Amino acid sequence: MTTELILQSQKEETPAPLEPLIYDLGAPGRQGVRLPDPDVPTADLPADLLRADLDLPEVSEQDVMRHFVRLSHLNHSVDTGFYPLGSCTMKYNPKLNEDMARLPGFAQVHPLQDPSTAQGALALMVQLQEWLAEISGMDAVSLQPAAGAQGEFAGILLIRAYHLANGEGHRTKIIIPDSAHGTNPATTAMAGLEVIEIPSDANGDVDLDKLREVCGEDMAGMMITVPNTLGVFETHIKDIVDVIHGCGGLMYMDGANMNAMLGVAKPADLGFDVMHYNLHKTFSTPHGGGGPGSGPVAVVEKLAPFLPGPIAAIVEEGEGDEPPLYGLVMPEQSIGALKAFYGNFGMMVRAFSYISTYGAEGLRDVTRHAVLNANYIRARLKDAYTMPFDRVCGHEFVCEGHWDGVEDIHALDISKRLMDYGIHPPTNYFPLIVPEALLIEPTETESKQSCDDFADAMLTIAQEAKEHPELLHDAPHITPVGRVDDVLAAKQLVLCCRPLPDYGA
Repeated sequence: MTTELILQSQKEETPAPLEPLIYDLGAPGRQGVRLPDPDVPTADLPADLLRADLDLPEVSEQDVMRHFVRLSHLNHSVDTGFYPLGSCTMKYNPKLNEDMARLPGFAQVHPLQDPSTAQGALALMVQLQEWLAEISGMDAVSLQPAAGAQGEFAGILLIRAYHLANGEGHRTKIIIPDSAHGTNPATTAMAGLEVIEIPSDANGDVDLDKLREVCGEDMAGMMITVPNTLGVFETHIKDIVDVIHGCGGLMYMDGANMNAMLGVAKPADLGFDVMHYNLHKTFSTPHGGGGPGSGPVAVVEKLAPFLPGPIAAIVEEGEGDEPPLYGLVMPEQSIGALKAFYGNFGMMVRAFSYISTYGAEGLRDVTRHAVLNANYIRARLKDAYTMPFDRVCGHEFVCEGHWDGVEDIHALDISKRLMDYGIHPPTNYFPLIVPEALLIEPTETESKQSCDDFADAMLTIAQEAKEHPELLHDAPHITPVGRVDDVLAAKQLVLCCRPLPDYGA
């Protein structure tokens, strides 16, 4: 089929949009913003940068507001409905945190201004570092990494730098369980180290015998998520740590699931040497839709000299009523900077607000309620869905989205049908070692009623799958957009709403 025929075919099959394009709204001459007269001298733009025609919509503020509000009503969000996306902790974000991040003293601070004029922001960073160190049991923290994956990358670079500094450059391998997040092996490869994958046992834990087989003098360390991505706490975590430390390696904890450990267990007490946080998961800063995220890395004392920097610190102690002087320092053997300036500062303000609002006991309750909610739903569903690891879970659990004797029903069909009940689908097809996996995480912020509504919908869908499978095959039926062709959407991306204008050479 020629390109013209493909485009013609798509045009004939594409339904009318639910909301016009912003380009199709407004009228010539409408204006949304009128800028004030500048209070500095003006200068003409260079002639070669000017364009005679610029294809931008001419809309009023009201046009823009109504357009994007209507678009937002077409979406499902954590503010409008249950969002049990396993492995991603899509919990409710208290709006107080947003207000704090928008305070002018934080929102308008500039990374190039003199530190003496940004003492409040630096004090916040120092306090947040101390809190994250206390929660993890670690000795030092860098806030620089911009996301969880970059936190992982920092952690593996730290392990490599530590071994190199000790004359052990021959340690080039990282052990990773087969249940790990996909970013773990990717991070290891990016750091120039070799991935050694080991299997899980029938209980969902790391196979200890396999671990002992591969652990040797060339081992740099091990990356592991606690609780793991199957939703269960590693029964033999202390044994695992002992094996790795016993052959000279270091233990890295992927902190993506800290929502199941806050105030209950400290990674350093379990024997971990380095970990990262996902501030945008555990401490409820906005998550999804592209971020920004924040992935601080925490380490034990022997790794502190290698942390990415600069790091906020007290550079001069105060005397009497005088506050200390805050500044920025670079660890003496730092792996370097990972992010422009000091990281995503707005996320730090939100996390600071979240932690200070809850306090120590409140953070412990976050974990208690998250674990309780997950186990409550798991118990309600376990007779209707196959649970590959039928044991008490952490803050999430995995079940299989298919049944023996029920043909042609998949996890994807169940997820699509959930949308008809006003519920966002759980994570599909992850972890990879569970067939037709549905990874479900209710979070601590959902009420018993929300958990019951979700469980009722899942039980109803299980019955529908056996009696009226066509309801699942064609789902969703009552959402703004029905079942889409995933393969076509992936292969023929249309990312621009209008043809690009020809600006010439």
